[in-house]
Amino acid sequence: MTVLWLYALGSVVLVSALSLVGALTLRLRDRVLKRLVFILVGLSVGALLGDVFIHLLPELFEGASDVLYSSLTVLLGIMLFFVLEKFLRWHHSHEVHEHSGPDCPEPDSPLTTIVLVGDGVHNLIDGMIIGASYLVSIPVGLATTLAVALHEIPQEIGDFGVLLHAGLSRSRALFYNLLSGLVSIVGVATVLIFGNSVSVTSTLLSLAVGGFIYIAGSDLVPELHKENSVRSSLMQLVAIGVGIGLMFLLLFVE
Repeated sequence: MTVLWLYALGSVVLVSALSLVGALTLRLRDRVLKRLVFILVGLSVGALLGDVFIHLLPELFEGASDVLYSSLTVLLGIMLFFVLEKFLRWHHSHEVHEHSGPDCPEPDSPLTTIVLVGDGVHNLIDGMIIGASYLVSIPVGLATTLAVALHEIPQEIGDFGVLLHAGLSRSRALFYNLLSGLVSIVGVATVLIFGNSVSVTSTLLSLAVGGFIYIAGSDLVPELHKENSVRSSLMQLVAIGVGIGLMFLLLFVE
């Protein structure tokens, strides 16, 4: 159990450290950064879907006592992530509209709050997903950590840019991003303490599968479609293939 805790906590600390990646993008030209982000998004799509169909789903259905329950919980995970994103998007646009009048001295402060709260909730869920994956096995936990990490990089770059746009200094934006990232430690610790039973682990794993499918299909793939040139499309396809390939190679660790 000590080894499990070390792997799980080490994983979320490394993922949290990715919140600092935004600082590395400041020296990149916009064109280079845009191309890099699209490649990373492609890698994320491949890694998330690869983790779902190569690692998580086989483990889920192999140990499931009720396959229908697991399937319905996967669908529930998709719905929960839809509701969560819908709420954050509605609250974001509502707050910005409410505070964007000419008499408001800080029109971008609500945006900062929503970004950080939304990112914190997202990181909490990531921590719980990583924790649940390690409860299945260390190789599955490593695969899920890699998938989450690849997804986090483009997201953290975007969040860092939004915080700078909202008026925060570079150091403050990095600090708040890091604090938001460390919330994932709470998520993984909660799961490792209270979720060490087959039924709870299976439920969390099903919700994780639904969440990964939703993130890849709803958030990331539409971003890839914003670039329609043949060259960009081929690069994205290769990136998705590489992400899936990484998940496949991790089978040999098992």
